[in-house]
Amino acid sequence: MCPQFRSQLRQTLRRPRDEPCRRHKELQKLLLKSLLMLLIVVLYPADGRAEPGKGVKQSSGKKDGPPVTSSTATDKKSGGRSLEKERKKDVPPPRMQFDDKSRVEKAKRRALVNQTEAVNRVELFRHLPQYEYGSQLPKLESKLFQIDSVHPSVFKVGLRYLAGGTSGDNARCIEMLRAFQEAIRDYSTPPEKALVRDLTAKLGSYVSFFTECRPLSISMGNAIRFVKSRIAKLPLSHSESEAKATLYSDIDRFINEKIILAAKVIVGHAATKVRDGDVLLIYGSSSVVEMILLYAHELGKQFRVVVVDSRPKLQSQALIRRLLAKGLDCTYTLINGVSYVMHEVTRVFLGASAVLSNGTVYSRIGTACVAMVAHAFHVPVLVCCEAYKFHERVQLDSICSNELGDPNAVATVPGRMNVNYLDNWTSEDNLQILNLMFDVTPSDYISAIVTDHGMVPPTSVPVIVREYGREHLI
Repeated sequence: MCPQFRSQLRQTLRRPRDEPCRRHKELQKLLLKSLLMLLIVVLYPADGRAEPGKGVKQSSGKKDGPPVTSSTATDKKSGGRSLEKERKKDVPPPRMQFDDKSRVEKAKRRALVNQTEAVNRVELFRHLPQYEYGSQLPKLESKLFQIDSVHPSVFKVGLRYLAGGTSGDNARCIEMLRAFQEAIRDYSTPPEKALVRDLTAKLGSYVSFFTECRPLSISMGNAIRFVKSRIAKLPLSHSESEAKATLYSDIDRFINEKIILAAKVIVGHAATKVRDGDVLLIYGSSSVVEMILLYAHELGKQFRVVVVDSRPKLQSQALIRRLLAKGLDCTYTLINGVSYVMHEVTRVFLGASAVLSNGTVYSRIGTACVAMVAHAFHVPVLVCCEAYKFHERVQLDSICSNELGDPNAVATVPGRMNVNYLDNWTSEDNLQILNLMFDVTPSDYISAIVTDHGMVPPTSVPVIVREYGREHLI
């Protein structure tokens, strides 16, 4: 025991007995000090004495040399950092919230397409873009060859998106990728710039232009990620012409393998579920579902098709004309009559805009209604969707993320001049017209999802998302 500690202990014990509380407190403090000193002596031997409260560095074998670290530890650290970087890259940027005024103003200053905001905006969907349709089309058409920042091919495709000329996710995605091919073919690296960085920035400006014309579908976002990943992986040893040729062939391969060939594989899988005497119900105008029906008819199978349609687009009318031209037996009805025809249906085939990680299907508005009616009648529902449309996003409703169509399409009835009750509806302050484009179908109402990887239940969607994500396609 050190002399200083002994003297403090003696003084404490000699205190008068009328101060017991104070003596107890001081004894406790001294005991704590002694325990701390014992710990310091045990942990730090005589060679490494230090004052209590100050950090003590452990002595290494070499005094002047740098601290020795194991190679495994450094490998783990570097591996962890690279994994964190990859995860950060995979996280999609936050979607634009159009009820955030400051962000909207910043986006307007950068935008090439100056859209006019709708007068009567729907309050529940203020976070989504609501513009007057077709107001900027004539101005943009006059600037076709005047805007240098956007390639003419990209500009033409954007105009078609703005006018609503291209329908269907596969058709929109192929159009976008073909426009990228044309832009890459005409691209030349500016002086004192790297091809990878400059081309990625160019591609980002093209994507922004497409988004201003019309919100991108989930499948288009996956295709853009694929193109960007291929640009980032270009070897530095490649010349400009070799790099452009590589990208051109990669985009061609994506279109052929992931869209065209994938649809053919889905047709082969789904056609096995069509039997003689079946009554098949379809909704909308899915290109893959149309291919399934035509292929099953070519195989000589006898079945009947119930085509369900809905306003305002009535896309199934063109589809039913093509089916009748091929000799198929069809019945046409609107979605309000689906519960009356479902009792004779044996199987439902539906298309999809995307399949999300929790097994929900993001598709044309009304798909959820058809699937729920089929589930109530115990009719199996098969969703046909290419794997490049799968996404790791989870969505539980149709409100947080959606697309709004032209409200005038709902307010007017084509060919019916006498139906004019909603003429000049924009002058009514208390009236907002909602034209939702998509809805979300819960996985409980889906029997199976037919993909180019086979026929899987909705619970297996995360597996496909994980495996497909390794190829940087989703």
